Amino acid sequence: MHQAQAILADPKLLKALQQLVHQAGEAIMQVYQTADFGIETKKDDSPVTKADLDAHYLLVDSLAKITPHIAIVSEEDPTSQIVPQTHNCYWLIDPLDGTKEFINRNGQFTVNLALIEDNAPSFGFVSTPIDQTLYWGGKYLGAWRWRDDSIEPLQTQAHRSPKRVVASKSHLNDATRDFITNLGPTTLVQAGSSLKLLRIAEGEADIYPRLAPTCEWDTAAAQAVLEGAGGKVTQVDGSPMQYGKANILNPHFVASSRR
Repeated sequence: MHQAQAILADPKLLKALQQLVHQAGEAIMQVYQTADFGIETKKDDSPVTKADLDAHYLLVDSLAKITPHIAIVSEEDPTSQIVPQTHNCYWLIDPLDGTKEFINRNGQFTVNLALIEDNAPSFGFVSTPIDQTLYWGGKYLGAWRWRDDSIEPLQTQAHRSPKRVVASKSHLNDATRDFITNLGPTTLVQAGSSLKLLRIAEGEADIYPRLAPTCEWDTAAAQAVLEGAGGKVTQVDGSPMQYGKANILNPHFVASSRR
């Protein structure tokens, strides 16, 4: 957590990182406003667009200048994914989380930038380009939201009844439906990409079960913000999430607010 504390203690560095994530969102919106997204298909059959790549290059090139001592892992650079084998501190980037949402033009996409230290996200920045909202925070360090030129601290809320469950209709598999049923009375909160975790950080939801595949870059930044707001993200059995694994896929997990 040493580097996370250093970022929060250095207003100039914090501002530079905030501006960078915001600029990545602006680069994404420039593509969003065009007719041709330049959609291609990656080896894992997932889509990638010009917006993904524009944001990727902006983030990677700028981070190399702002924090040259910190290594970088990005979803859009497969060669970078060996970095965790030799570094216990590195940036983990998803330049456009929610590429399918971007392609569908529903606004539910984000820019994710996480600092990983000792196999856990220690600090994170998440931008929602569609409305230029910025989130940042880290476990034991606090969490904040910058929206409409106003900065406010984030704090999760105690669970309500009925529980407010974050879910995506596209990922409501049988296991997720069973999990939600076992919670008792619930209401469903719709959100896409890492916004699901942020809804809990904002106090707008109580729990988010993810019983379907995700990758480490999908969750790290928003997990840091949620933990800074007093929430938690654990594997289904309650054990901590692990980052920097040889396999970039996350186990199934549950994110929740304060009980």
